[in-house]
Amino acid sequence: MANPKRKISKSKRDHRRAHWMGGLNASNLAECPNCGESMMSHHVCPSCGYYKGDKVDGMGNA
Repeated sequence: MANPKRKISKSKRDHRRAHWMGGLNASNLAECPNCGESMMSHHVCPSCGYYKGDKVDGMGNA
């Protein structure tokens, strides 16, 4: 098995992890056309369960 040649410092590790949630910000949020709540773009609305005008059941089917 491959092993790391050198220890990764805590600082280097934490700098790498600092941007993990960077993709989730206010610009990715959109308003649900059905209920008006804010939701993530291209996702089913968590409050009403609609996606592109269709009610989606728990299995992900429209």
